[in-house]
Amino acid sequence: MKILVVEDNTKQAQFISQSLNAAGHQTDVAHNGQAGLFCALQTDYDLIITDRMMPKLDGLKMLKALRASGNQTPALILSALDSVDERVKGLRSGGDDYLIKPFAFSELLARAEILARRTPAAHADNSHIQALDTLTLDLLSRKAKRGDTCIQLNNREFQILEYFMANPGRVITRTMLLERVWSHHFDPQTNVIDVHISRLRKKIDLEHHTPLLHTVRGAGYVLEIRL
Repeated sequence: MKILVVEDNTKQAQFISQSLNAAGHQTDVAHNGQAGLFCALQTDYDLIITDRMMPKLDGLKMLKALRASGNQTPALILSALDSVDERVKGLRSGGDDYLIKPFAFSELLARAEILARRTPAAHADNSHIQALDTLTLDLLSRKAKRGDTCIQLNNREFQILEYFMANPGRVITRTMLLERVWSHHFDPQTNVIDVHISRLRKKIDLEHHTPLLHTVRGAGYVLEIRL
């Protein structure tokens, strides 16, 4: 199996990854939910094993965003939160199984193998889906969503958002946007960028508790999750 391990504890991530590799599986490791979401949307995995409490994006939010994108890769949640309510919350957020920490590796391996058998080996190609938190962008249908809400974008707004989604966490300057989206070397002081960014921000962030599109004073803009 090809397995994605998402765990912010470096030692535990290494232990799980090495143990799975020794059992004949192939693993990739991400150390926070944001990195895990990016990996899961770029690569086809047979299984995702994710910690629940992580920086940048916790395991449940990561799975919600993944499911919202249409990705149905089976997921095993690891957590020290062992109440019935917490386990139910994990399963309803997109998890397929829930394993309490601390655990025996033999049980983790058995659960992983059972989950992988439930799903066909071949998964749909989701490489055309880009996602950050609950924001998803489908490059084929050219549709955007924030959670369950569809976002209407004109062609220019779509191009701008596509550029940001391809570069999460990277500061994008006005000049970069002008050259990439407009394909012309306009005066970077023009307010055409600010106008389009303002409209795009209203569409993707309005009425959402977690803003994603931020202004970096004196530099440009960045699309990222800020806690």
